[in-house]
Amino acid sequence: MNFKYPLATVTWDRRELEIMQRVIDSGLFTMGAHVFEFERRFAEYMGSAHCVMVNSGSSANLLMVAALFFTKNPRLKLNPGDEVIVPAVSWGTTYYPLQQYGLRVKFVDIDLHTLNYDLDQLASAVTERTRLIMVVNLLGNSNDFGRIRQIIGERDIVLIEDSCESLAAEFEGRKTGTFGVMGSFSTYFSHHISTMEGGMIVTDDEELFHILSSLRAHGWTRNLPKVNRICQKSDDPFEESFRFVLPGYNVRPVELAGAIGIEQLKKLPAMIVERRRNGVHLQEVMADHPHLLIQQELGESSWFGFSLVIRPGSDLTRPVLLQRLAAIGFETRPIVAGNFAKSEVMQYFNAELHGTLKNAEHIDKHGLFVGNHHYPIPEAIDALRGI
Repeated sequence: MNFKYPLATVTWDRRELEIMQRVIDSGLFTMGAHVFEFERRFAEYMGSAHCVMVNSGSSANLLMVAALFFTKNPRLKLNPGDEVIVPAVSWGTTYYPLQQYGLRVKFVDIDLHTLNYDLDQLASAVTERTRLIMVVNLLGNSNDFGRIRQIIGERDIVLIEDSCESLAAEFEGRKTGTFGVMGSFSTYFSHHISTMEGGMIVTDDEELFHILSSLRAHGWTRNLPKVNRICQKSDDPFEESFRFVLPGYNVRPVELAGAIGIEQLKKLPAMIVERRRNGVHLQEVMADHPHLLIQQELGESSWFGFSLVIRPGSDLTRPVLLQRLAAIGFETRPIVAGNFAKSEVMQYFNAELHGTLKNAEHIDKHGLFVGNHHYPIPEAIDALRGI
């Protein structure tokens, strides 16, 4: 079905097509020089020491969690049964690695306006059992990391970030994904930049970088430097070619994705400028809408999409809202997975709810989002005014 106002549009032009053709002509398709160059440039853009590219943002989350189980650093190391706090609204693969590695998951409510953590609820959820906080920067919007730092204080708690929807968002001049020991990003089609499928992990921790590099490729040593934080490598490349030291995966990206990423990253600053201009326009148009709330920006959002949440007490219903939006050509989706704590898959989790999840439930029943883009969309934004 064609929509006048789609959720996502292509960000490629002839440059991506040309670099793809050069990769095809080379005959070298598996992870190689283009991937490594994209990683180097992405880390530089983020202001991070290291970057590891994988085949999806979901795999990026998986490797972040896995790396905390294989680190030798006692300050970072996790064990099965450790408590991790998560926001109740996010995508499924924010949570699945936590279940898969045997962590106890504690769900905390979100703020109705920012769509990120309800920080008072987060503060009351943290206990002496808490070992990990997963921060999700939703729909391009940063969390308040100043307050989160205060909540953690001197406690021995690890912080990681799922910024798959928030590439280029900033808080106090620092990019999301760099506040925790690791941060994940997605380069799926509908995200800020697209490599078809893809994910990125950034970190400043050298040991975690080496662990991530091994885990993404079978847990072998081949892609590790001679001097690394995991093992002693021999000088024999034959012996090191099939040497396995960690229980890893094959979540490597392909060269086409790395090559496309290099070109997409060049365009990213200009695309973020346009997304933010659209965000300013949306705030001007929708600030006092009688029936709908829009996302309250923290720091500088990269405006992945535009959430529309029916105000508590409004007589507007989501079916009617969906009908009105469809009539004028909007493609819509739920706000990620809504209240994930009510999902059927929760039967497989070791989990608890911290208090009530009233805002997550409100989002689940009364929220949706529409698309933002890397070019001006004044007609679409103005059309929302009359909804």
